[in-house]
Amino acid sequence: MSDLVPADTTEDVRTRGAGVSRQVAVLPVGSFEQHGAFLPLATDTLVACAVAREIAGAYPVHLLPPVTISCSHEHAAWPGTVSISSVTLHAVVRDIAASLRRSGVEALVVVNGHGGNYVLGNVVQESSARGERMALFPAAEDWEEARERAGVVTSLLTDMHAGEIETSILLHAHPEMLRPGYETSDFVADDRRHLLTLGMSGYTDSGVIGRPSLGSVEKGKELLASLADSFGAYFSMLTSADDGAASTSDGADG
Repeated sequence: MSDLVPADTTEDVRTRGAGVSRQVAVLPVGSFEQHGAFLPLATDTLVACAVAREIAGAYPVHLLPPVTISCSHEHAAWPGTVSISSVTLHAVVRDIAASLRRSGVEALVVVNGHGGNYVLGNVVQESSARGERMALFPAAEDWEEARERAGVVTSLLTDMHAGEIETSILLHAHPEMLRPGYETSDFVADDRRHLLTLGMSGYTDSGVIGRPSLGSVEKGKELLASLADSFGAYFSMLTSADDGAASTSDGADG
């Protein structure tokens, strides 16, 4: 688990920054919430960190340690789930971005690993409107491209929680974290129109919505590789000399 915390020194950051026109930091935001009986509570953090590490391996970015607790209120019916308010998460990300700017890192990409962190879209839009350089990654389109490239069978609608995508990424990046049972835990609930009112417990007894049985190491590897490729457009936008790029905001379905 030591790879969740970057090992950079301040000189590493200085050297990397000297080689780019504008420094970009990458902040993984996960959660601490139930993921069925076979995936850990930290699954979304592990996924966000795996994506962020893949990005850091391909681009000269300043990789930050993860935010590990976020907005998981829809999972409150299950033991172990912990949440903070959307107001708190908003403030944490804004404070991190402001601190980075004071130390010379002008741009921030928030890598969101949890779909319930709706407020992150507001943070990015508001920051961009103020002329700050911030983006939210991956967008739904990035996930869809990754899904197709990796051969993920389940649609993004069906693969909602502890399904094929998350299981595949953990099988590749953290196989030691999986428990037995993902092979027999498939459950589909595509019509979730009252999710915000009822929470996850209104749609699943196990906590799973998706088809984890279809997960594989190979799919996990290809999902991360595709997302790293998709990140190139974000990196170019945030490092562009055109200040107009800072007004562009991105949505995501983490």
